Amino acid sequence: MSRNTDTGPGDTTAAKSVQIHDPTLRDGHHAVRHQLSSRQLRAYAAAADAAAVPVVEVGHGNGLGASSLQVGQARCSDDEMLSVVREALRSSRMGVFMLPGWGTVEDLKKAISHQVDLVRIGTHCTEGNLAERHLGFLRDAGVDAHAVLLMSHMASAGRLAEECARLVGYGATGVGILDSSGHYLPADVTERIGAIRAAVTVPVLFHGHNNLGMAVANSIAAVEAGADIVDACARGFGAGAGNTQLEVVVPVLERMGYSTGIDLYRLLDAADIAATELMDAPPSIDSVGIVSGLAGVFSGFKTRVLDISRREGVDPRDVFFELGRLQAVAGQEDLIVDVALNLRATDERTASHV
Repeated sequence: MSRNTDTGPGDTTAAKSVQIHDPTLRDGHHAVRHQLSSRQLRAYAAAADAAAVPVVEVGHGNGLGASSLQVGQARCSDDEMLSVVREALRSSRMGVFMLPGWGTVEDLKKAISHQVDLVRIGTHCTEGNLAERHLGFLRDAGVDAHAVLLMSHMASAGRLAEECARLVGYGATGVGILDSSGHYLPADVTERIGAIRAAVTVPVLFHGHNNLGMAVANSIAAVEAGADIVDACARGFGAGAGNTQLEVVVPVLERMGYSTGIDLYRLLDAADIAATELMDAPPSIDSVGIVSGLAGVFSGFKTRVLDISRREGVDPRDVFFELGRLQAVAGQEDLIVDVALNLRATDERTASHV
């Protein structure tokens, strides 16, 4: 890292490089109901590029083709987002994300037409087979394609390793896990990343959420367990309590002796741009975010849980714990309404017997 501070006594020379992927302009979209403008996208992409962030991911929070009434209509179309960010990036690679069911092969073709450098295909942690067709298409198209397992706390380390090995067989050039609800502690990450690292030879990645305040610690645990790639967002911009904080995890990794190749001062400048241009306020670990993490529920549910709970007059914390009991996953947003209505009916029955 250029313009880095002294790493301090006891630190060793870099054992290996760690690549940072920045989904600020994709995962951060959840925090602003997918309403980033082309001006905002351009401003942050240019700043991240100037800082030499290796990969800048862009799109609707739920990925290609996901703009909809169910999960939120984006202010900009996929085409516009991809075009604007592609023009802003001089050296950083452009990444996109897609969930089968929301996005299709046609959406992948559209991304390829915009000269996307890296595509991530996400599936539920036990349903990697849903990515087979899309990974095969990208392999045949010669596009770098990573496969990621969402809600990974719902599967054992062994099962995650098996799924990742299967994804490599489908054509994935990198594999990894998302702590979609911010549920992990460092020991959980160490166990899972270690098992995946032992099962595959391609790069392994980790994406953390900060519901329990552990995102940076979990990211460090992932690297020490063998992860090659870590996701992080400027100011933690992301769903719910936010993601691993980019401008924190990079200097921490550098201080530990890992090389990221990112310019510290320009990274801090990019974080300041994100704070002033992209968000009303940085993500915070509020009561609902903590409960979401404890319950193991996707952080992207937060705004809908709050809206529906307020409308139905129920406690959003109860909604989150019930969604956790039902093991709700992204794409099952309709469950929020069902849970809230059932809780309201229960409250009304209880009140009538008092």
